[in-house]
Amino acid sequence: MVRTAYNQTPLQASEYAGPAALYIHWPFCLKKCPYCDFNSHVRDSVDQEEWRKSFSFEVKSFARLFPNLKPKSIFFGGGTPSLMEAATVAQLINDIDQAWGVSSSIEVTLEANPSSVEASRFQGYKAAGVNRLSMGVQSLHNDALKFLGRLHSSEEALAALKIARSIFDRVSIDLIYARPDFRDHSWEDELRRALDFDLSHLSLYQLTIEEGTAFHHQYERGQFSLPDEDAAADLYALTQDITNAAGLPAYEISNHAGLGQESQHNLAYWQGDPYLGLGPGAHGRAPGPLQTEIFSQAHFQMKRPEDWVKQVALKGVGTGHVDPINHEDRMIEAVMMGLRLTEGINRAKFRLIFGCDVLTLLNKDHLDPLYITVSESSVKLTRHGLPVLNHLLEKILL
Repeated sequence: MVRTAYNQTPLQASEYAGPAALYIHWPFCLKKCPYCDFNSHVRDSVDQEEWRKSFSFEVKSFARLFPNLKPKSIFFGGGTPSLMEAATVAQLINDIDQAWGVSSSIEVTLEANPSSVEASRFQGYKAAGVNRLSMGVQSLHNDALKFLGRLHSSEEALAALKIARSIFDRVSIDLIYARPDFRDHSWEDELRRALDFDLSHLSLYQLTIEEGTAFHHQYERGQFSLPDEDAAADLYALTQDITNAAGLPAYEISNHAGLGQESQHNLAYWQGDPYLGLGPGAHGRAPGPLQTEIFSQAHFQMKRPEDWVKQVALKGVGTGHVDPINHEDRMIEAVMMGLRLTEGINRAKFRLIFGCDVLTLLNKDHLDPLYITVSESSVKLTRHGLPVLNHLLEKILL
């Protein structure tokens, strides 16, 4: 895709009337974690009223561009959204309802850190309309939390989990495993302690080193090492065994849920639905100007918070640039996202959307049944294939 400047190719309005996910990015954190490559910024103070007005303005501007879409989920991500005042969250949910209408059953998720200060806000978020909390616990071991640069302790995390479970019916937590000097029994103990809270959803990630992060520089200098591929594969297999037995099987490479508790917002990404990204550094796949285009515009919001605020005041939306997405790009993206799901790619749905069979994009000589299975109804990865998806894509995509 060719990247173009905002003033050359602005977002085009669309009469699309189908479902779309809405993502709202709160860009501020108290501290930048060394593994994080998300758009997050540390500021001495944040004017909540100014940010409320800016977000509200952008919501209304997007609504003028896409007046007929139907929100299927709302997700407050970051950064650290649990630094937002509950009034800000309530205002944005109300703005979205006024613009498009919000179903009483819509999934509204807010990411939160499990510090005691932020846990005190949980009841306010529930009153504002949040019905699903995603907590960045990352570990239940204090030494690991210190390594990961987290500001909370394991004791705070456990206390916050108790508060969250008393307020929200749906609580998800993030945990990072396959860290330096990790051991199977340590991870098993940590995971089982988390499962004691009767959670509906788990996001379980192996530690990866992202370019440009503090960990990347430390790793390059040899300050720590990660488990080798065999050890990481063993940890992944152990994770599947424990979560399956607990009734929380994987529905995506790193995400596990009970029946009907899958994240509807994340499924929108993986199943190829359109989504809009609001706030600094957010991105989206917006519907195209033609009724037949589910999405054909990739939009990227300005990253620096101050630049985004100025752009919103000037143009209504803080978009930095828009990339057109052609038919071939959309098909490839659908394969890359769809294979992340344990159910894989529905061949009939793929044909309906793109007018061809998904197998026309795949190199049949590399469809090893150990890693990928093909049936009349689907193409999906096996248990062995899911953790090595990126390596497989290099071979199977034509």
